[in-house]
Amino acid sequence: MPRYALLVEYDGAPFSGWQRQTSQPSVQAAIETALARLEPRAHSIAAAGRTDAGVHALGQVAHCDLTRDWDPFRLSEALNYHLKPAPVAILACARVADDWHARFDAVERQYLFRLISRRAPLTSEAGQLWRVNHDLDADAMQAAAARLVGHHDFTTFRSSICQAKSPVKTLDELRVEVVARPIGTEYRFHVRARSFLHNQVRSFVGTLERVGAGAWTPDDVTAALNARDRAACGPVSPPMGLYLAAVRYPVMPFGPMPRQGI
Repeated sequence: MPRYALLVEYDGAPFSGWQRQTSQPSVQAAIETALARLEPRAHSIAAAGRTDAGVHALGQVAHCDLTRDWDPFRLSEALNYHLKPAPVAILACARVADDWHARFDAVERQYLFRLISRRAPLTSEAGQLWRVNHDLDADAMQAAAARLVGHHDFTTFRSSICQAKSPVKTLDELRVEVVARPIGTEYRFHVRARSFLHNQVRSFVGTLERVGAGAWTPDDVTAALNARDRAACGPVSPPMGLYLAAVRYPVMPFGPMPRQGI
């Protein structure tokens, strides 16, 4: 059966997450339903990462197996037609080797978290950013973020229900970008690693927000990391604002891709 890689973008707000669930809407189920409109049978697709409820994607990658030998462009167009009106889009499609795997062949995952400081509620961007109504110190957040980069035991920043075999991971980047806006200031947290623990990025951002607000210091973040204790973590940020921005492979199935971002 021909295997196809799919580059997927979605708004996670109306979904219970990526993974198919019995009684809740999911991104996986939406795509599998669209596939069934093209080839009527049960479909099961795999993704590079299982995003939680309310988490978005700019560059999720999944793969599917089909009976028919589809032209990749026509397949993406057909899926987008049948995905309407769900806020899910197939940005690109490519034929890949029969043993290629969206999850296990990935060598890097990149996340983006968007946080905005402003008094007024969000309207057109509601559900797309985490809003706080106090000022944040970007330099302090960046100094604290640097304490987390590298090879560490991240037990403190790991959900209690995380199923990863080990809490030890290598964090390649945790960078804070400041984006001036007409009203308020946006802070973008760029995070890169081969793989992540459950709720790791949201745990990072929630903790760094406390540093930016002046409630924590960078030394407090180091102490929390060294504690290897979930109770030492700062508050976990809400899911809105978190995006799976990109997934990298030794050879990109879609060819050179433009930088995903906002």
